Amino acid sequence: MKVDAPLLEGDLARVPEVVQRLEELGFDGAYSYEGPHDPFFPLVVAAGQTERIELLTGIAVAFARNPMVLANIGYDLQAYSRGRFILGLGSQIKAHIEKRFSSEWSKPAARMRELVLAIRAIWSNWQEGTKLDFRGEFYRHTLMTPFFNPGPNPYGLPRIFIAGVGPKMTEICGEVGDGYFLHPFHSQKFVAETTKPALEKGLAAAGRAWKDFEVSAQIMVATGPTEEALAQSAAAIKTQISFYGSTPAYRPVLEAHGWGALQEELNALSKQGKWEAMAECIDDEVLNTIAIVAEPQDVAKKIRERYGDFPDRVSLFSLTVQDPAYWVDVTRDLRD
Repeated sequence: MKVDAPLLEGDLARVPEVVQRLEELGFDGAYSYEGPHDPFFPLVVAAGQTERIELLTGIAVAFARNPMVLANIGYDLQAYSRGRFILGLGSQIKAHIEKRFSSEWSKPAARMRELVLAIRAIWSNWQEGTKLDFRGEFYRHTLMTPFFNPGPNPYGLPRIFIAGVGPKMTEICGEVGDGYFLHPFHSQKFVAETTKPALEKGLAAAGRAWKDFEVSAQIMVATGPTEEALAQSAAAIKTQISFYGSTPAYRPVLEAHGWGALQEELNALSKQGKWEAMAECIDDEVLNTIAIVAEPQDVAKKIRERYGDFPDRVSLFSLTVQDPAYWVDVTRDLRD
């Protein structure tokens, strides 16, 4: 099992120091994400400062960009990193696509499928010389003159991972993706009843098997070296769970446990800006169902008990543990 760690956001001047330390500590991957800053710039810096560690966007918002832009970025990062880049994409939600990015939202699963196929068609043109003639419902790419063609990539094509929660998007991940980002807002029951069957359906539609695919589980972890630190970490994770739980798109995770009314309550409080009250709605049963809650020496054991061999790689999400060295023993134990 591979273990990935987050890169710093915003302060690009510190990226070399941070990513070199992650590589020295033995992490398998370093990921950026679409937050207050662009997700690709840190990886450009990191690619020039490392030799081994894989570099991922986990995730970049797909629908805020078009296939040609993503194809260019992915192709160049794959070359500059010497074959270590993974293009991780996610759909975001309607409000952000329309109101934050001023982009179009419709049929997100179908749009994601077509976007990935369009990227692959562009890459095929550059890598194999295939004529570019992609005509879909959402995207159309039919022009590629020699001046704009970078030519074959000596390091091959990057892999594309897709994030999903609901069954439709998850099925698309299995059909057209090289890997799947399991959203941190999930449970063991939801994965067994919804995620795995949807991935299997997508893989079957593409005539592929699990060996052709990689799952990256993003896991919320409440931990700390003392009882006080563990309690503070758990409180912070409850806040994060309440934020995710307020989003209608993530309601199916709660519904799997009969907690659909909790989503409505959280959503109503979020509209009133009552963030502290939202966190108070998350009891210990919900916390332990969605997150891993454990002392440091027990984190790896609990992850293995819950997930078995389902994920090929994991990223551990904690709001209170900032030093990546904290996870070194966990990383070793997960590989053993």
